[in-house]
Amino acid sequence: MTQRTEVVVIGGGQAGLAAGYHLRRLGVEHVILDAQAAPGGAWQHTWDSLRLFSPAEYSSLPGRLMPVQRGQTYPDAAHVVSYLADYEKRYELPVRREVWVEAVHRDGAFLRVRTDCGDWRARAVVSATGTWTRPFLPTVPGRRQFTGRQLHTVQYAGPADFTGQRVVVVGGGNSGAQIAADLAHAGVDPTWVTRRPPRYLADDVDGRVLFDAATARRRALDAGRTDTGGVASLGDIVAVPPVRTARDAGLLGARPMFTRLTATGVEWADGTRGEVDAVIWCTGFRPALAHFASLRLRGTRGRIATEGTRAVDEPRLHLLGYGDWTGPASATLIGVGRPAREAARDIAALLRA
Repeated sequence: MTQRTEVVVIGGGQAGLAAGYHLRRLGVEHVILDAQAAPGGAWQHTWDSLRLFSPAEYSSLPGRLMPVQRGQTYPDAAHVVSYLADYEKRYELPVRREVWVEAVHRDGAFLRVRTDCGDWRARAVVSATGTWTRPFLPTVPGRRQFTGRQLHTVQYAGPADFTGQRVVVVGGGNSGAQIAADLAHAGVDPTWVTRRPPRYLADDVDGRVLFDAATARRRALDAGRTDTGGVASLGDIVAVPPVRTARDAGLLGARPMFTRLTATGVEWADGTRGEVDAVIWCTGFRPALAHFASLRLRGTRGRIATEGTRAVDEPRLHLLGYGDWTGPASATLIGVGRPAREAARDIAALLRA
């Protein structure tokens, strides 16, 4: 069975909800297809101690401030899930759950969205699938020969699984620092390795400053001015309280990246070896865009060329929430609102044409 709507939004996490909010305000008929069984997007799958980088009031989607979490300056993931569930309900957003989008095809004046629950024909599509389902693992010599446990950020639930084990945490970004700190506070004493010395942002810097930096960079680039460097110019790690406490206690001393994995551990550049029970790869993600394979739009690093949020080679398609290339800080709660509004306005204009 094929159903019809003006716009299909793929993904019911924060980016998809922001798109739905603005489409609803403009009176644009749409449906939000979400593969998850419950509201909350990727936030419902993170580790228990994960904290936002900003206070609640600076971590909000358009139209509704996130309530303050009692006893927490920086809300945890469970609080975010509750907020997103309430947001979806408050604005009566048309989310259909446990619908897996398999492919998107051109179909004359329409785009056909094929799912495991039937097809949809739409005049425009917003992709808001994020990156969580596409963890990136680097090519490291010996990785396939290592007999210990290997997992990515997406599989980390908490330190209890590693009690008494020798653990290496790989990655010099926020996830690596937060997971290393989480383990250290639980007495696991991880070995934290990074490709370059950790770069902490100033302790008073949080998501508000990061959003402003990302926005300033985008404006400079759009105006043809010198690249400001954006967030990357400030550092790699936001010193949220657990990270700051572990760092100041001397629990977060990073070592340079090892050169290879052995069957039972790691080997460093000087030839020394260490026995390891588990390696946690905090090595980032790639955009989840496999559903667009038939459109042949993919470019470098798995991205689709965009102008703002609109795909250059398919103007009926908008991409939202994948990072700065689809809007300044668009992968954050506070940052996704503006590009979502611009995408909704662009789509409304397209539908009127």
